[in-house]
Amino acid sequence: MSDDLRASLPSVDRVLACLEGLPHALLVNCARDAVDEARTRITTGTPVEFETVVQDARRRCQELVDTMLGPVINATGVLLHTNLGRAPIGPAMLHAASGPVLGYSNLEYRMNEGVRGSRHEHAGALFALAVGAEAGMIVNNNAAGVLLSLAALARGKEVVVSRGELVEIGGGFRVPEIMAESGCRLVEVGTTNRTRLSDYQQALTNETALVLKVHSSNYRMVGFTEATSIGDLSRLGPPVMVDAGSGLLDENTPWLPARPTWLGDEPGVRQALEAGAALVTFSGDKLLGGPQAGVIVGNADVIATIGRHPLARAMRADKLTLAVLQQVACAYLDGDATRIPLWKYATQSRDELSERADRIRENLSYVKVVETEAVAGGGSLPGLTIPSIGVALEQGHVDDTLAALRKQGVVARAEDGRVICDLMTVDPADDKLLIAALKQSGKP
Repeated sequence: MSDDLRASLPSVDRVLACLEGLPHALLVNCARDAVDEARTRITTGTPVEFETVVQDARRRCQELVDTMLGPVINATGVLLHTNLGRAPIGPAMLHAASGPVLGYSNLEYRMNEGVRGSRHEHAGALFALAVGAEAGMIVNNNAAGVLLSLAALARGKEVVVSRGELVEIGGGFRVPEIMAESGCRLVEVGTTNRTRLSDYQQALTNETALVLKVHSSNYRMVGFTEATSIGDLSRLGPPVMVDAGSGLLDENTPWLPARPTWLGDEPGVRQALEAGAALVTFSGDKLLGGPQAGVIVGNADVIATIGRHPLARAMRADKLTLAVLQQVACAYLDGDATRIPLWKYATQSRDELSERADRIRENLSYVKVVETEAVAGGGSLPGLTIPSIGVALEQGHVDDTLAALRKQGVVARAEDGRVICDLMTVDPADDKLLIAALKQSGKP
């Protein structure tokens, strides 16, 4: 390495002075990596300019920012997009939940009595009220709710479940594996497509602790099928536990102006309890429309047993989750679920969506208003779609346009050789941001 080339290598501090926007320690790492890369180039006899090193460091900073958690505009038409955080919470609901979070709260304290309370006396109790259950509790996700319930009620004993309900949920987690971790013994009955009441009856023994009913929320079976109802199972004797998965509180949706037709035959938590289930578990961030959580509702003695199990502490929800879920529960109890962003988005009329699409087209003459089909996503309502409206970009290479939109914080989808921005999953307040991103990314 010549002295001239060595002299062209800038110091880390000099490069660092040109960087901003990240914590100091992260900026140092980016500056150091850029200088190290420049040093490598110098050893090959390649001259290095200071501005080139700074640009490399800034690129590294931006790449780091891109990996950090941040907001995006979901223009995919997937309401509960697992990769994009599933159900949006919305500023109004988050603001309403901020009181117990910003300072101290009565998380585990009974103000009227001045004694220790339980964190399950807040959101858990409200959801129990919303579905007509005796009691409820919140854990960190539905898989945790299933694991905890089985561990508390059936460890070392048998749990009877239909072979057709031994499903795999997202991320490769399978019901049989969760059951094994709980310490219960799985007893499969019936066949993949048909399980009769007699199949359950023949499997019952003195070691049977529970009959488990799992809702196939992420797939749909059609054709030559048969399943046993919760009502019939509840008359067998052992308590019936239902994994409702998606978390539709009431299949009649009394908290909406009308029941959306796209819900199909999605079952409700209230109906499972009314049919005789001793407990029901479901997700907080699917059709419930809240943050990631698992909700367990059911008979008071069953919930109390689950709450006393040692794993309950390991799986409990934090105060931020509970505060937001309390607001979600209050929206249902008020009879107005449109305060929940998921239901606000999903119940937009075609006319509303069309008006928004027309306004976008007025700003961007090269986009086309198109009819689309949105989906629930998040392992909910498989095969069912929701009529929607979007705007399409038909010029340019699809992958390049999608990448350009991502740089502007917009995630869209490719369909029929064009880029679609489905407006059902875009908050109307973000339409101006979407227009700006389209101007930058979709110019003809």
